[in-house]
Amino acid sequence: MSEVLETLILGSGPAGYTAAIYAARANLNPVLLAGPQPGGQLTITNDVENYPGFPKGIMGPEMMEMFKEQAARFGTEVLEELGTEVDLKQRPFTVKTASDQTFRTKTLIISTGATALYLGLENEQKLQGRGVSACATCDGFFFKGKKVYVVGGGDSACEEATFLTKYASEVKMVVRRDELRASKIMQDRAKNHPKVDILWEQNVTDVFGVDDGKVTGLELTHSRTGEKQKVDADGLFLAIGHKPNTAMFEGMLDMDETGYIKTVPGRTATNIEGVFAAGDCQDSYYRQAVTAAGTGCMAAIEVEKFLEAQGH
Repeated sequence: MSEVLETLILGSGPAGYTAAIYAARANLNPVLLAGPQPGGQLTITNDVENYPGFPKGIMGPEMMEMFKEQAARFGTEVLEELGTEVDLKQRPFTVKTASDQTFRTKTLIISTGATALYLGLENEQKLQGRGVSACATCDGFFFKGKKVYVVGGGDSACEEATFLTKYASEVKMVVRRDELRASKIMQDRAKNHPKVDILWEQNVTDVFGVDDGKVTGLELTHSRTGEKQKVDADGLFLAIGHKPNTAMFEGMLDMDETGYIKTVPGRTATNIEGVFAAGDCQDSYYRQAVTAAGTGCMAAIEVEKFLEAQGH
């Protein structure tokens, strides 16, 4: 592509689409590359009940379609493309895609999001969507009266376990240490709930049920002794964290030890002038749709001010 864009947006979750809406309304003619999961993590979320403006809740995929429609309405060009390579050494920046397209842009908004971490077990991958999940909110409904296990010891794990008690008959937390990392209030909720049982110093080392087409049991291994046991299970929920989708920018942008892009405090500007980051790729703390959308708005406004300062 010989044309130099005013701004290019990588990623199509709440941050990317909100950035697109604001950039388009500022007449910046944004191009948005939707990435490998158009709509981001909300497309695997069933009911979204905590986003303002939807008092009765809304399905995640439906919400993201509305975001996309609004961005397109103001002139955003949304492309089903995946950015695979970037050159940020000089402006205009260059972005290459999986289909061998090349884009040149004066500014770049990175909103590539994050991905839930899995244990890396072979059968775990085979049984994804068949009892293995990384989203209790999305899939808890399907485990009414069932026995489920939640892996993790942080806030997310306690929250997932507590949430699953709405549906499951039994919720077992598998914690590899002898204590929880979660905040005191989240620990208390999990520990004091009659349906939640915490299994200390245990690891899930296998998932059974491939031949049955759904999860039927787990192998647990003691962290210290190595003793193994097989347990019956109907579902396995992973709550061991997220990995930001930022590998493409390693060595170019400042990141923390986990890979989240560092931005100027209170803003979305990165260490490279003209490059901005929004949403879960730079937010390891809140990780909410509404906060991602907020940073998308911030990024677009910063882009507009940056281009004005550059005389564009």
